[in-house]
Amino acid sequence: MNIRHLFLLPILIASLNSCALQSSSVPTNTLLGGPTSAERSAQIAAEPKGSFYYGRRYYVKKTRFWGYLREPGQSAQTAKLVMMNESKVRVPDRLPEKSTGKNYGYDTNYEYRIYGRYTGAQAYDPNSNQILPEFQPTRFELLENNPGWLFTPSDRYNDQAITMRPGRF
Repeated sequence: MNIRHLFLLPILIASLNSCALQSSSVPTNTLLGGPTSAERSAQIAAEPKGSFYYGRRYYVKKTRFWGYLREPGQSAQTAKLVMMNESKVRVPDRLPEKSTGKNYGYDTNYEYRIYGRYTGAQAYDPNSNQILPEFQPTRFELLENNPGWLFTPSDRYNDQAITMRPGRF
C-alpha cells in the first residue's frame, strides 16, 4: 500500500459512513416495543376515567387523519381512526411539513388525553381513501412520548403505509 492509499482510506471510510447515515432516513418497518399484553391490559384497567378520550397520534406521510381515539378503560381494539376538526384547538404537531426543526407528524405514537367531542360529521381523507369520524378537540394533554405498541406487541410502524389497524393479529 503506498502513501496515496493511506491518504484515501479515511476519505473512503467517511464516505461509507455518510451513505449509511443517509440510508437510515429511509422508512423502515419499526417494531414499536413496549409492555406485555398483560401489562397493557393492567394499565388500561387502572387508568383514570372521565369525560375525555385517550388518543394515539398515528402519522403516515401524505394522509390527513390524526390517529386513534378510544374511551377510558377500553382497549385499543375499540379505537377509531379520526380526522381532527381544528376550529377550536389546533393539534399539537400543527407545524410545517418540512422545516429544519420539528415537523408535522413529529409526535407519531405519542399518547394524549384529549378533551372534546365527536361532531357527528364524517370527513374524507383522499390519500388513504377513507371516510372517518370527525373529532373536535378542546384540549390535549401529553401523557407519554414512547408508549410502545398500540394494538398488538407485533405492531410495526412505517411512515409510508397504514400498517396498524384494530383487529389485525
